[in-house]
Amino acid sequence: MAELPILIAPDPRLRGKAKSVTTVDARVRRLMDDMLDTMYAAPGIGLAAPQVGVMERIVVVDVSGKNEPSAPMRLVNPAIVWRSEETEAGEEGCLSIPEHYADVTRPARVRVTYQDEKGTAREIEADDLLARCLQHEIDHLDGVLFVDHLSKLKRDMILRKTQKLKKSKASA
Repeated sequence: MAELPILIAPDPRLRGKAKSVTTVDARVRRLMDDMLDTMYAAPGIGLAAPQVGVMERIVVVDVSGKNEPSAPMRLVNPAIVWRSEETEAGEEGCLSIPEHYADVTRPARVRVTYQDEKGTAREIEADDLLARCLQHEIDHLDGVLFVDHLSKLKRDMILRKTQKLKKSKASA
């Protein structure tokens, strides 16, 4: 298992639409393990394959608390099949937009279909932090960043600061 480099906005690959995975095989399982290593090291609670430059519909999440055992989820071809009408605002950040956080309003509950690491079809209904995390990561698969849910002014400000941070790290 290995840590993978995380793409930083405004990398154009973060705006691409990921392709469906046709077979959940050893390569996909290894990628998910590497993505989990990368996510934990960052540290984060979710990571989508496009964030590490792989344009496939693969997501890993773990919203367990600090004093809880880890509970990683590996999702292949996840799709939101139902969203509650009730919404909630909550703070979000992103490993591809480091050091920036903002309140985003999303459906409070979602139902997601996906394949697990064995290729078995699954469905989960999620609320609270897991619902928010799943929506955030599935957005990545369609080239959507959390800042796209903000006003243009706030989005542009965050992306300009991220670009500046990215340039300063590259020249260091």
